[in-house]
Amino acid sequence: MGKYIVEMIGTFFFVLTIGMTVIAPGAEALAPLAIGSALMVMIYAGGHVSGGHYNPAVTLAVWMRGKCDTAAVPGYMVMQVVGALIAAVVVGVLKGPAAMSAVTAAPREIFPTLLAEFFYTFALAWVVLNVATAKGTAGNSFYGLAIGFTVLANAYAVGGVSGGVINPAVAVGATAMGLVTVSNIWMYLVAEFAGAAVAALTFKAVNPQDL
Repeated sequence: MGKYIVEMIGTFFFVLTIGMTVIAPGAEALAPLAIGSALMVMIYAGGHVSGGHYNPAVTLAVWMRGKCDTAAVPGYMVMQVVGALIAAVVVGVLKGPAAMSAVTAAPREIFPTLLAEFFYTFALAWVVLNVATAKGTAGNSFYGLAIGFTVLANAYAVGGVSGGVINPAVAVGATAMGLVTVSNIWMYLVAEFAGAAVAALTFKAVNPQDL
């Protein structure tokens, strides 16, 4: 049970940081740094217990790579979404009704959003698989930093295109906070799970000796 609680806690603080830095009055220019840092520290805090996924797409990739038990996958994904939803509620309380009522989801074009979310979810899953599950990098001390900085780079690079979500749990939490419209959430889920799956298949093709 401990690993599921860790996944919920890590995802909670990750999504909480997103909401608190993005929703006005926010620190939009520095938000990616805070978001990447939050993910990094939560990975270091919980990686030894659960692997520190905090992302259903990452869980899919790690499972496809053979480093996550099949029986654990549903629990991981559910607890990640639960953590994101709790975070959305807490953000609403901390920001207050006035700030939350002023939140408007940015319009997203389908094709650019799908591409941005696919490629950067691929990048995130690719980094996770290579720094946190590969034999060649076993026992390293930089895995949390590498993963956190991937999310930071993503936020700066495609935040203006798709929001730089690259995480189905974040997509759910962002929808609950009004940052993503319900009608658009499918774009995030499809692109993110697809990107993670392709990253896992690519990792297995490139590293056949590591399976």
